[in-house]
Amino acid sequence: MALALVRDLRDVRPVATAEAVAEFEVDLMAGFVLARASAGLSDSTIRGDVSHLDLMREWFGRPLWEMAPADADVYFGKVLRGAAGGTRLARAAALSVYFEFLELRHQAELHALTGIVAVCPLDELNRPRGRKDARLRIPPSEAEMTGLFTGWGQALGSARKFAPAARTYAAARLMADTGLRANETCRLDLADVRWELGRFGKLHVRYGKGSYGSGPRERMVPLLGGAAELLRWYIQDVWGQLDRDHARPGAPLFAAERRDIDGSARRVGYETLRAGLAEAAASYLPGWAGRLTPHVLRHYCASQLYLNNMDLISIQELLGHSWVATTMRYVHVHRTRIEDAWLAGQSRAAERLKGLA
Repeated sequence: MALALVRDLRDVRPVATAEAVAEFEVDLMAGFVLARASAGLSDSTIRGDVSHLDLMREWFGRPLWEMAPADADVYFGKVLRGAAGGTRLARAAALSVYFEFLELRHQAELHALTGIVAVCPLDELNRPRGRKDARLRIPPSEAEMTGLFTGWGQALGSARKFAPAARTYAAARLMADTGLRANETCRLDLADVRWELGRFGKLHVRYGKGSYGSGPRERMVPLLGGAAELLRWYIQDVWGQLDRDHARPGAPLFAAERRDIDGSARRVGYETLRAGLAEAAASYLPGWAGRLTPHVLRHYCASQLYLNNMDLISIQELLGHSWVATTMRYVHVHRTRIEDAWLAGQSRAAERLKGLA
């Protein structure tokens, strides 16, 4: 019996054009962003992942779905060899979740278009190791910070532009007194100052950082120390020079000089606060020139509260940390558990020797 001619009934896959592949790649990235937003991740986290993917795509020169383990070896083993551990881990995490998106959502479509089966180029052999812990930050002493703000405050009277200078000064002092992050400070509204709450008044932080990119986490921050007096001075004597309508919904607490089309003041930016603090440190705290950042002010606040006997749980709540272990990294330079244990051991040894004598 002669064999019958068997014909493959599957459609022959045409060769995809470069334009079709490029369009598909753009659509994939748009879908990736939407999927991550659907998962509840914050905009900043999504932007960070996309930025990491763009940098790897620029280096690779081809769509990332073509990346093989050997390519990942070269990128993480040579190109990023000297990069910070946090950068390597963040970039690897972005690449892994992107390939997970490809495999779960578009594997068949990708194969039909290009003939490629998407497989993550990172595996147990080449995946960057380590943890993205905060690096050790030893904040300035109380005397150093007092000197900084004293010199800075005295110079406001001779500043070329008093209102912007006083705004940056007030924002920096507020961060040092309350432990606010710079981005949280920038996004405060005038209406977020709630004088009627608590013993000293509180700040309603509506855009607190969420854990693992989960989105804004609100909290109430009491105006401790001199923060209440500072804000009263700033709102009464400075705020009106930067913005005019205190009743306008969404009026920023710390406004920029630039205005929107409707004449309302814009919010001050993170870089403006950072640059102003760096300039002040260079002038009034030269030992910290180039090292004093808004996040160091946050560490300073936590350390001072701990030295003044505030418990760790209260500091955790103030700073908006999800885990007390994170808070402990902010205050551990002042903790004396090791020294106390050593002294107790010496005391016990002395008592034993006394008994022998």
